[in-house]
Amino acid sequence: MLLEYQLVAETIAKPRSFVGLMSLYESNYLRLQQLVPELERLDGYYRSRVAGACDLHVEIIDRSRYTVTLSLSYFFYESERRIAEPDMQVRAYLDGQLAEAMNFCGDRRHAELRRPSGSHREELDRRWHRNVVLNKWLEYLMDQGHIIFER
Repeated sequence: MLLEYQLVAETIAKPRSFVGLMSLYESNYLRLQQLVPELERLDGYYRSRVAGACDLHVEIIDRSRYTVTLSLSYFFYESERRIAEPDMQVRAYLDGQLAEAMNFCGDRRHAELRRPSGSHREELDRRWHRNVVLNKWLEYLMDQGHIIFER
């Protein structure tokens, strides 16, 4: 069980600062470890079902020696079309014990639009926003009782 003192509160460091962002990545990793305890060895697609909650869909997209990239989504159906929302891609840095939200459905998806606009502040703000969303969503998923295990 994750204890509150193990989480790095995002208000310990100055919000929207680089140090604050790294603290948020640490907190994201701890929460992700609670949700997917066997993250370092899982591959493939998984679904967590909890009564009264949306099914959580988790897919390991990429794995290397030091990183695991996965997607977290709920699926909704509209006119026979499946919509993943939120559709968040997360990269876990296993050696550094950090987890970063790489993108989610609110982000721009085209490569040219994702390039930094020349302002480090804007990039820091985008990363901060994505990772606060990830942190809060992971907390919500744990509160719902979701957990991913190998079948």
